Amino acid sequence: MSMTQTATLQQRFEAALMPNYGVPPVAIAVGRGCRVWDADGRPYLDLIGGIAVSALGHGHPAIISAVSSQVAKFAHTSNLFLHEPEVALAERLQGLLGRADARVFLANSGTEANEAAIKLVLRKQDAAGSGRNIIVAADHSFHGRSLGSLAITGKESIRAPFAPFGLSVRWVPYGDAAALSDAVRPDVAAVFLEPALGEGGVVPAPEGYLRAARSITAEAGAALVLDEIQSGIGRTGAWFACQAEGVMPDVITLAKGLGGGLPIGACIGVGEYGTAFRPGDHGSTFGGNPVACAAALAVIDAIEAEDILANVAKVGAWLKDGIAAISHPLLREVRGSGLWLGAVLTAPVAADVTTAARERGFLVNPVQPDVVRLAPPLILTEAEAADFLTALPGILDAVHAAGQASTKGA
Repeated sequence: MSMTQTATLQQRFEAALMPNYGVPPVAIAVGRGCRVWDADGRPYLDLIGGIAVSALGHGHPAIISAVSSQVAKFAHTSNLFLHEPEVALAERLQGLLGRADARVFLANSGTEANEAAIKLVLRKQDAAGSGRNIIVAADHSFHGRSLGSLAITGKESIRAPFAPFGLSVRWVPYGDAAALSDAVRPDVAAVFLEPALGEGGVVPAPEGYLRAARSITAEAGAALVLDEIQSGIGRTGAWFACQAEGVMPDVITLAKGLGGGLPIGACIGVGEYGTAFRPGDHGSTFGGNPVACAAALAVIDAIEAEDILANVAKVGAWLKDGIAAISHPLLREVRGSGLWLGAVLTAPVAADVTTAARERGFLVNPVQPDVVRLAPPLILTEAEAADFLTALPGILDAVHAAGQASTKGA
């Protein structure tokens, strides 16, 4: 029997790439809107969007046009020269944030945006002669996998093998304002937080937590850095999740949905943090790449022109309510906001649920052993969400039945 196209690609993948990802179960060949087809022509509803990246779905004409037009002009300049798309993008980000005193560093990923933020806050504190060099970060947080960003990532299993790091980090339980207040002492340079724990299982900050963090850091003279790499650019129904909380941090980091599929990240410093870097302090050969900037501008323009933030709020609430209305032994609750949701299970079977969903034509993500993450394109329709809601009870039934059979067999 001949191998499928997917199996052939998997075999080639395993023979040519490093084993850090394992072998992915699906080989995507083409995508349109919120749907993708694998190498053998099987369709799927994409409810993970490249881990909250494909904001406009797949094959959106605005991105196709912007990228094609820019690459026909020039594809790269390095940081030795400036170009209009990077300037325009920085200006748009200033406008979305509502701060003319913000300044932008453009990178290629969220990890790099966080690396820039770490250096930025340390440089600011050093320039002030404060002697502050401690970073406060949250348990179960995720900020990236480079050595600097990994040092402030609160996931011991991925951090410990690469220690020690060149950063001093003080850990706090996420969402505990009292613990945060105790941790922010005169030696603290900055507090790094996510508006909701993304890789930690889509765990929203408790009401008032971000406002408390802003107050605590401001009073102590430490920076508040909000990692909006997953939550930013419309994922929760606002341009930035912190805006819905009425919080203005000193630094915001962005990536993922900003480029709609093109690699780009941004570190935005506000006020004094916007001008803390000196010439030569930081850089990136590919940061501010004109093609990626053109894509990011197209994403922002399309979100505005197509009223996509309203769609995120409407469809996200409808999908969340629909999941919450399902009564099933495997489903405990659903949490999150906008189109950034976590279906919390009663057992550590998220991987099995993901497999069962895939077999029925839905791509989701087992972000934690007991949490399935949904982060679809922001253009998801109610009809597409309804397809998933209709199938979800059967998906859970299949996993539940398999678990019961396994228990009986044991």
